[in-house]
Amino acid sequence: MNSRLVASCITAAVMGTATMSFGAGFKIAEQGAKAMAMGNAFAAQADDPSALAYNPAGIAFQKGTQVQLGSTTILVPQSDFQGTTRLSPTATSEKANRDIFIAPTFYATTSMDSLPLSFGLGVNSFHPLAKRWDTNSAFRDSIQSISVKPINFQPTVAYRFDDLKLAVAGGFDITYAQVSLQKMVYAPVQNPSNGAIISPYGQYGTLGADATATGYGYNFGLQWKPLHNISFGAAYRSKIKLGLEGDANFLPGTYGASLGQPKTTASTDITLPDALTLGIAYKPTDKLTVEFDVERTGWSSYNELNLKFGTSLAAFNNNPAKKNWEDVWAYRFGTQYAITPKIDLRAGYAYDTTPAPNDTVGPELPDADRHNFSVGTGFHNDLGSVDLAYMWVHWIDRTVTTPNSTGIAGTFKSDAYLFAAAVTLKF
Repeated sequence: MNSRLVASCITAAVMGTATMSFGAGFKIAEQGAKAMAMGNAFAAQADDPSALAYNPAGIAFQKGTQVQLGSTTILVPQSDFQGTTRLSPTATSEKANRDIFIAPTFYATTSMDSLPLSFGLGVNSFHPLAKRWDTNSAFRDSIQSISVKPINFQPTVAYRFDDLKLAVAGGFDITYAQVSLQKMVYAPVQNPSNGAIISPYGQYGTLGADATATGYGYNFGLQWKPLHNISFGAAYRSKIKLGLEGDANFLPGTYGASLGQPKTTASTDITLPDALTLGIAYKPTDKLTVEFDVERTGWSSYNELNLKFGTSLAAFNNNPAKKNWEDVWAYRFGTQYAITPKIDLRAGYAYDTTPAPNDTVGPELPDADRHNFSVGTGFHNDLGSVDLAYMWVHWIDRTVTTPNSTGIAGTFKSDAYLFAAAVTLKF
């Protein structure tokens, strides 16, 4: 029984790390300040170096050499919960700790003079995550803290067909992630002499897990400008298979002294979903641009998690956990108005749907459908530009009416605030 408890908790820990790459809540679409100000509706415009993240074909229509350095600061939501948990069968109230996560971006693009070829390199972070609950919260058997620090490298090449006013692009994605997690281990405590239950939910100790993974994928894009005031964009980012490998450490608590301090390996293969984005941009006047995008993300690739343990816990291998996530759509609208030849004002709205069914919603991922509202501005001249953006993300209340597989029944409420800035230099 005790060995099984440790194994199940290691399973939960690695499953928790998987949320950094799955779920609308942890896919950071905000990869450029200009695009973020327009609700991330940018696949058809794609007219600054951050096009590498939104639609790489856009770099084919950009002139010369450009370098952009940016950053998105995320005020991690202080999620509120009202309801019951395994540790608190009567109604409880919990608040996640506030935190700040900074996701930097770097983009460099260059176009050849003699050929309609362009090259680009993007360095960004699509799935950063930071979430902390109090160490004595009612969720401490599921999660106390989780941190995911990923970095993605994207070399890209684009080709422009001038007669067709069409550009195509392709590139690779190389993603590396560092993950850490901490939680407490709870389970029934038995009387060794007669097997009677002394405590239905005894605290055995604290589990910490660290893991790393590297995965490879590809992306491509298309941009078409049939008229001077209309452009279409399409971008696809492939699935990426990550092989998570790491260590799990156990520190005994009140009832865990007999377990010692086991340390073992834990590994699993996870496939990050693919994503397809389609967009159309229209300029009714020289000063006004509007764009509408839709994005489909194939979260159904995350239907189960099958973990493999080291020798000391090998008996608990081949025990896959069902997740049953669903493919989802996001809808984005953005607008830009040039109040002067060198100053732009921007605003946007997006609606994202969650892939997580009620049965898998937990405190490490209290996800829900969400509304995203954004505003921003840009200052530009022949030497470069400075872009600023702000976004408010409001999750629709997520209610689980009966205890799910994580032992939760209640309502999560969350809001997050994002600030982005980018500086672009032209050569």
